[in-house]
Amino acid sequence: MSKTPPDSSDNRLIEVLLDENSIARRSPDIEHERNVAIYDLLESNSFELLKPPIKGPYTLLLALEDNRLVFHVGDRDKNPVSSLMLSLSAFRRLVKDYFLLCDSYFEAIKNAPPSRIEAIDMGRRGLHNEGAQLVIDRLSDKIRIDFETARRLFTLICALQWPGGPGR
Repeated sequence: MSKTPPDSSDNRLIEVLLDENSIARRSPDIEHERNVAIYDLLESNSFELLKPPIKGPYTLLLALEDNRLVFHVGDRDKNPVSSLMLSLSAFRRLVKDYFLLCDSYFEAIKNAPPSRIEAIDMGRRGLHNEGAQLVIDRLSDKIRIDFETARRLFTLICALQWPGGPGR
């Protein structure tokens, strides 16, 4: 995904790319979900590298290695400044439950009453919030992010693991 316009804050991501060697291309639906997740993340984010404490703005290359999401953080010119790993094992249950609720939601919008759709959507948002908090907790000693950025990162984590795309 491409760059966003310059922002007055240095503590932000200006580019997010996926490592094509470790993250396989998937169906057009899944690629769309990934691109939307990256776009949303770039549109608004707060990201500050704590170890080492290097000021941004930052570029980010995400890779998958042994069930870990690897953050290759670079400076504005993509020069590497840090790499860190986030184990995806801690997210396994949340992601699975999130996908189940997404499936229920896509089924419900076909013919369920609005109250049922709303209840499912509330559950989905609750899991999303739980995932965001887990992202913050797992990265707190390496990266400082706000809750909305963590939500967007959780969305991207889900999109990277999405087995069949929307309504699969």
